[in-house]
Amino acid sequence: MSKLSAPIPETTLIVDTQSFADIRRIQPHAAGMDIGAHEIWVCVPGEGETQIVRLFGTYTADIHAIGAWLQEHHIRTVAMESTGVYWIPIFEHLEQLNFQCCLISSRSIKRVPGRKTDVEDCQWIQTLHSYGLLESSFRPETDMVALRTLLRHRAELIQHRSPHIQHMQKALLQMNIQLSQALSDVTGQTGQHIIRAIVAGERDPFKLAALRNYRCKKDESEIAKALTGTWRDEHIFVLQQALELFDFYTRQIEACDAEIERTYSIIRPDWPGDMPDDLPKKRNDSHSKNTPKNAGDLRRHLFRISGVDLASVDGISVSIAQTILSEIGTDMSKWPTVKHFCSWLGLAPKNDITGGKVIRSRTGKTKNRAGQAFRLAASSVTRADCAFGAFYRRKKSQIGPAQAIVATAHMIARTVYFMLKKQVQYIHTSSEAFNKRFQEQQIRFLHRKATKLGFRLIPIAPSSLAVS
Repeated sequence: MSKLSAPIPETTLIVDTQSFADIRRIQPHAAGMDIGAHEIWVCVPGEGETQIVRLFGTYTADIHAIGAWLQEHHIRTVAMESTGVYWIPIFEHLEQLNFQCCLISSRSIKRVPGRKTDVEDCQWIQTLHSYGLLESSFRPETDMVALRTLLRHRAELIQHRSPHIQHMQKALLQMNIQLSQALSDVTGQTGQHIIRAIVAGERDPFKLAALRNYRCKKDESEIAKALTGTWRDEHIFVLQQALELFDFYTRQIEACDAEIERTYSIIRPDWPGDMPDDLPKKRNDSHSKNTPKNAGDLRRHLFRISGVDLASVDGISVSIAQTILSEIGTDMSKWPTVKHFCSWLGLAPKNDITGGKVIRSRTGKTKNRAGQAFRLAASSVTRADCAFGAFYRRKKSQIGPAQAIVATAHMIARTVYFMLKKQVQYIHTSSEAFNKRFQEQQIRFLHRKATKLGFRLIPIAPSSLAVS
């Protein structure tokens, strides 16, 4: 009989239930909340095995009344379930009152069939929280929450501005003005000068082509051909409106950048060291117009807050660094290990195991912004002369480009985790040094394997490796 077809021996275990009998409430002063758009149900423990449930409104006076009522019942920790942003005002108010607040994801609460009311929901949340069976969602430090809000708002402003660029291109193409073929970017210096001249009333293609920047690859004659078309009033009107909206969102982004700069200035540093006068220079190949203009000042702010220079890591620009720092904060103790950190980012494999075998392995679906930032950093080092680039190219040949991006992002995330946790600076490693270290590691492994099997490795002379 083969090993695979051998019958599984019957196993009978006598388990001592004393360990389960000792289950008790580890948080007796715990409350549970179910938060909605118009009402908040709050449950606190009563005398004996009873619970007290009370309904509150969502106005500011009601939120203050919730805090006072919880203090009357000597509550120390509060678990709340909510969707959208309804939980933010009550969460921030209770934090100011020194309550330990836990935001619970609805997926972490196993619902029992038949419990469909808000009253029973808040009772169930309070019961699970009192036994320590709920895990709080991550929320960075209070100082970083304001920065995170502004950066997310800035990203939304950029998204709202993008359609108006497409509207400008569409209006030009409907008049057969092929400006997008003559220029790589219609929002560049040349493109903006030409579009604004068209809106101002200029129609001569040669005068418009004369506005080109000297660095444009196309000459004036070819740009003039692209600017010869049918000038229709309705499309000119659409072009004017799209340009005004583009300018409006650009001004809003600049105002948001100024507010972000002010927020940086009031955030206290979380490390005791001294900031160096000069940070190591880093080549910036980014031509994105969405990059903050004061990248140098932002880099110094990030160093002052975290104690490490995240922008020095290969693949991480100043914009990506501030996104990562605003999303994860500076306190790495909230993740027990680096594995927990990478799993939270959505960069660790999720294994489906049955019968002791892994039947499927994949990364979980997540909208984690920090995880997306690490993936973007990994995409920028695919051809770079650094350790991450060499790692990506090796993994690409093994598992393909998509999985290699995730693996490289996982490697960069581990680097950032240890930089923040141990307060160490990043040291650049070239591709050649990384590959050489990997080769030495493989040789040591083969030596151990050969010795274990009773063999000895003998290196081959370089001349004998030549192909005849």
